Amino acid sequence: MSENQNPEQKARDAIDALLRQAGWSVQHSKKIDLAAGVGQAVREYQTDVGPADYVLFVDHKAVGVVEAKRAEEGQRLTTHESQTDGYATATLRWVNNKEPLPFLYESTGILTRFTNRFDPRPRSREVFSFHRPETLKEWLAQGSSLRERLQHLPLLNPDHLPAKELRLRDCQEIAIANLEASFKADRPRALIQMATGAGKTYTAITAIYRLLKHAHGKRVLFLVDTKNLGEQAEQEMMSYTPLDDNRKFTELYNVQRLKSSFVAKDSQVCISTIQRLYSILKDTPLDEAAEEINPAELAQPKTPMPVVYNEKVPPEFFDFIFIDECHRSIYNLWQQVLDYFDASLIGLTATPDNRTYGFFKKNVVSDYSHEKAVADGVNVGNEIYVIETEITQQGAKISARQQVEKREKLTRRRRWEQQDEDEAYSATQLDRHIVNPDQIRTVIRAFRNKLPEIFPGRTEVPKTLIFAKTDSHADDIIQTVREEFDEGNAFCKKLTYKSEEDPKSVLQQFRNEYHPRIAVTVDMIATGTDVKPLECLLFMRDVKSRNYFEQMKGRGTRTLEMDDLKKVTPSAISAKTHYVIVDAIGVTKSLKTASQPLITKPSVPLKDLAMSVMMGASDADTVSSLAGRLARLNKQLNPDEQRQIREAAGGMELTQLIGKLFGAIDGDNIEARALELTGLPAGSDPGDDKREQAQQQLVREAARVLNGDLVELIDTIRRDKEQTIDHDNLDTVLRAEWDKDAANNAQALTDEFAEYLKANQDKIAALTIFFSQPYRRRELSFELIRQVLDKLKSDKPKLAPLRVWQAYRQLDDYQGAQPISELTALVALIRRVCGMDARLATFDDTVRRNFQNWIMQHHSGSGEKFNEAQMEWLRMVRDHVANSFHIERDDLEMSPFDGQGGLGRMYQLFGARMDTLLDELNEVLVA
Repeated sequence: MSENQNPEQKARDAIDALLRQAGWSVQHSKKIDLAAGVGQAVREYQTDVGPADYVLFVDHKAVGVVEAKRAEEGQRLTTHESQTDGYATATLRWVNNKEPLPFLYESTGILTRFTNRFDPRPRSREVFSFHRPETLKEWLAQGSSLRERLQHLPLLNPDHLPAKELRLRDCQEIAIANLEASFKADRPRALIQMATGAGKTYTAITAIYRLLKHAHGKRVLFLVDTKNLGEQAEQEMMSYTPLDDNRKFTELYNVQRLKSSFVAKDSQVCISTIQRLYSILKDTPLDEAAEEINPAELAQPKTPMPVVYNEKVPPEFFDFIFIDECHRSIYNLWQQVLDYFDASLIGLTATPDNRTYGFFKKNVVSDYSHEKAVADGVNVGNEIYVIETEITQQGAKISARQQVEKREKLTRRRRWEQQDEDEAYSATQLDRHIVNPDQIRTVIRAFRNKLPEIFPGRTEVPKTLIFAKTDSHADDIIQTVREEFDEGNAFCKKLTYKSEEDPKSVLQQFRNEYHPRIAVTVDMIATGTDVKPLECLLFMRDVKSRNYFEQMKGRGTRTLEMDDLKKVTPSAISAKTHYVIVDAIGVTKSLKTASQPLITKPSVPLKDLAMSVMMGASDADTVSSLAGRLARLNKQLNPDEQRQIREAAGGMELTQLIGKLFGAIDGDNIEARALELTGLPAGSDPGDDKREQAQQQLVREAARVLNGDLVELIDTIRRDKEQTIDHDNLDTVLRAEWDKDAANNAQALTDEFAEYLKANQDKIAALTIFFSQPYRRRELSFELIRQVLDKLKSDKPKLAPLRVWQAYRQLDDYQGAQPISELTALVALIRRVCGMDARLATFDDTVRRNFQNWIMQHHSGSGEKFNEAQMEWLRMVRDHVANSFHIERDDLEMSPFDGQGGLGRMYQLFGARMDTLLDELNEVLVA
């Protein structure tokens, strides 16, 4: 392109290039050849209102107009839409066009906007490039646009569909209905925020099914950021059966999980990691390991290579893109992948932040929080148990002239040497620079000893996940857990990407098998690591990020039915009712912010970060992570190591280098340098380009001392850094109890429950009987209690009986077994509120106690004594009342009585007194 060309000609040349790469044959109106290719873009085509810049032809038919503008017009390109519309409605020379042309473009060669007249309310949108002629041909053949077809999506109403084993939850139905309303309003981006465990993927697949079936969408992309999530999505699609069809989703539609650069054109659903899709668009090989790690933690180049047009996967290839865990995969390098496609974007996440809301233009179609999910019984809530130890809170001091143990982090090689001087260490240095085995042992021992209090009635350790600070810390915890619980290797394992044992295998065992009972993790906390039987999270590391903490907590929120829980935890006597956070580090009290930590790329090796900056990377995440890691290392250096680094850095101290790196990404410094570059006075706006240039300069100056030798030396020292093992200071437990906030919450919950019962005591028959008419308790029946439960769930879902039971258990310090069902829990709670029981007790225990007293009265003195055959029958009656609250004659013809002779057998045993005995037992057993 000649530098002497005027701006209009430069734009025309750029537009020509865009049209050609999209498969159009660019021609002049004096040399038209409508047989050249599928589509032709004819320049300077004459109309009755003047020459159009380009008229697009497909199969000898005019279909669209392109209005060309110079680059400077990009900022007001929409103001030229009326001009494009004028050409589209004009009469074309040599063509008998009776209808306006449907496809309208305005383009500068840099920015292109598109309007489809087939849309119900035609609205222009920015597109990466022109659509291919084959695409416009297909749209013409359909006779309607996708946006038009979306207007006619049938209402989502599962109640009118055939009964299915798996139906939509209310939150899923609301999300899909709102999403489809958003489509009908032509909103290009939508966010589905749904709590962990609420079924985001199932919701997405249901929405995808409806878009393919009813709107005749051509192709949908399900985008993930790790291979693990892609595999899970594929499995869910393979097992998904629509509500209105008996066939599997994968029988109805072609689903392809991308495992190479090949994308099948007949695939209607593609599942891909964003890393793989980027490599496909760039036509570059992909490092398979990159799909295993959250891309936000990968070192990114100084200037990301831009996505370019790919004819195999053109921008219109996908109609819809569902973005899983969108809170971490829609920014920086990866956003350009999403910007490439002319598709509606639907984000899925449990933990959005402000950036997420901004990206999706605050179009939140589902706002289903963890609190709502707990209230609906979709998630379980948590309780907090605090373990505080003296050293965890205050640190300790190692005295001079004593022998201390030194240990290399990686090799675990040990030696003993004399401590040169007194060394005090804080709680934050624990398990990184200083390791105090007794601190770890004290926490684990307190946890072991308090398990009967935390999980009463359990004979095995509930499935527990321990969050450790580092891999080294995790290994120390694992050894201590095995010793303190007197168990073998299978009992406690590491669950981390860096584990020698296959992490997927360990995860599978943790989910589905008895062992391991305890897993220890550092980094494997992202979605995809859910373990439904998990009932306890032990935090031995702190975390400041609110989103990260919510993701960690999310591992315990999954619900699980009793039968499934008993498969891995045999002593469980109910469904999973809650999970417990055991806080041994103060994580529940420390400030949680949504801001980024200094080290935003914790899994990227220090050497890689240093080499990236040395080679020119200047983005804030990489520079900040490098500076943060160097600052952490600097605290561990001895004088000789400091000298080595100083000499390799040409006399610069490591602290100076750290300060320069942080200074290079400081906003004030960047602004000042940008103003210098522009020569503008303070207070002026130098522009983002100058700020970026200023940051690059500052980082380059700060990193000038970095060279291969210095980076290698720093990495060697890092690898050889030792931990000090403090055997001298023994730790003691300061506190091991339920968190005070948890106690307050429990009191508030029980107060609300009691108020509800009293407010409804005259409205619900069973409550009337309990509160005011003891002689009528013989009338209590299963159905009457069921009515109370149904009414409670309808009015106050958060007052679920098993949840309220846990609150009373905590307040009453109840150590007994849990109720056998929701209904028996409800009866026990009603008795507690009515004052029939001074302290919490299970209904089953109450019935057994009353039965025992009744038998003793009958057998005392000259009273009637029952023989063994009669006693066996009476025990069956007792057990029936414990489960059903009442017994009638008809019940004797059902299990278990029918197997023992039924009504006739009882009459043989008790004669004419049978009915009197049944009435008596109905009254005394529930008294």
